[in-house]
Amino acid sequence: MNTAHGRIRDIDFGYDQARHLLLRAGFGGSPEQIRTLADWGAERAVDYLLNYDDIADPKKPRPDTFDRDIMRPLTNEERQMYRNAESRRDEDTLAKLRLRRQKAQRSDRRQMRELQKWWLARMIETPRPLEEKMTLFWHGHFATSYRTIENSYHMFMQNQLFRTRATGNLADLLFQIIRDPAMLAYLDNNDSRKGRPNENLARELMELFSLGEGNYSERDIKEGARALTGYSFIDDSFTFNQNNHDTGRKTILGVTGMLDGDGFVNAILGQRACSEFICKKLYRYFAKDIDMAARRRDLPKESDRAIADMQRTMLRSRYEIKPVLRELFLSEHFYSDAVVNEHIKSPVELVVGSVRSLNTPVRDLAVLIDAMDLMGQNIFFPPSVKGWDGGRSWINTSTLFVRQNILAYLLTGKLPSGYDALADEERYDPMPLLKQLDQAMPGSAEDPIAVTSYIMRFTLGTTSGTPEQIVRRFLSEHGNQINRDTITGLLLLVTSMPEYQLC
Repeated sequence: MNTAHGRIRDIDFGYDQARHLLLRAGFGGSPEQIRTLADWGAERAVDYLLNYDDIADPKKPRPDTFDRDIMRPLTNEERQMYRNAESRRDEDTLAKLRLRRQKAQRSDRRQMRELQKWWLARMIETPRPLEEKMTLFWHGHFATSYRTIENSYHMFMQNQLFRTRATGNLADLLFQIIRDPAMLAYLDNNDSRKGRPNENLARELMELFSLGEGNYSERDIKEGARALTGYSFIDDSFTFNQNNHDTGRKTILGVTGMLDGDGFVNAILGQRACSEFICKKLYRYFAKDIDMAARRRDLPKESDRAIADMQRTMLRSRYEIKPVLRELFLSEHFYSDAVVNEHIKSPVELVVGSVRSLNTPVRDLAVLIDAMDLMGQNIFFPPSVKGWDGGRSWINTSTLFVRQNILAYLLTGKLPSGYDALADEERYDPMPLLKQLDQAMPGSAEDPIAVTSYIMRFTLGTTSGTPEQIVRRFLSEHGNQINRDTITGLLLLVTSMPEYQLC
């Protein structure tokens, strides 16, 4: 594929391009799904993934999916009881109240674990993969950790916010994030008041969420913090405390007035740096790993041009995300050699993508969650407000070992210490993967050479080189037999290769 500036044509959009699109705009696809998108052509395939609201969601999350009252605030009666016990030094009553709080915290940690499993299952099962891929993007972008806020329902609310705004308007999302209870608690804005503004949210709103370093001043942070005073929450709802808000004149990013949080966000949106920063972040997530701190002119020429096109589209659409993604997914550059098979799969992409594409049993979600944690991506627990670094940081000797083990677990049920109890009942059958090959070329599913090329193209995006020699030698050593055991063994071999860590 040439890297000329332009839009991909349907004539250039085939199996390999459809496979790439499903991996990047989702979590991969089965051979049938890849073939369907390839037959549709680029524009129809991209629009199908983007316009996911047209696809039924049988497991659409509801507000009552999780218990909102585990970490509810104390009632007036309970607060009075606590104050009375403190004033009387009634240690028995205080101990009972502390015990009640500890029990609630334990219950909430259990619910947090269920929330992790619920989201992982949703990413695996959803018929709307881009929706969940973008929810994951925003989770890493507006990184918030349960470890700090200790309220699982607030984490669920934030996850839902990212899902409902996944490919919507960036401005709307920024207006909502400064009202999000999880974010307000995580960055301590619930205690920010006139005369004592907390600068955490103001700083990260500009540095990590919208503009990037070097595009604001320390004075902008201080003035932004004043604008966000009084932005707090009660229980599960945002509240604006007028008495705590600094109503004085402020100047933020060159805009002067009685600015509040919305005025602060509008000042951010008026900066060209905002659209460039978000487009670079989307490009890095979906296309190619780039240095976010680098100036555009220091990036590879093709990357600079792609980001420029995305930025123009974002400004023209007034910060709508969907047209920006469409611009990227339909560009020739997105399918070029500079992009394809150059992205290191995150732990979530590796696990979810393997289940969705290879159609393995899900087995035990808790085991998958723990493995993703060992690989460096514990969902709902990003390491800091910067989120996950991604890219090469995903790979080292210990994480590579876990990556190989978790694929062996999905394919066979084998754990480092024994087998999954349901391994025999949930035995993996890889033979349906060959169905597409047999339909395209009847009889080919029994030809070792055809099967080798097909499996490699599907799993690795290549049909040649050292991996091909290793795979053909494996089949030869097993008598070139094509059956459940040899194909499972072949997949164990392929998924342990360094090339499988890329997409």
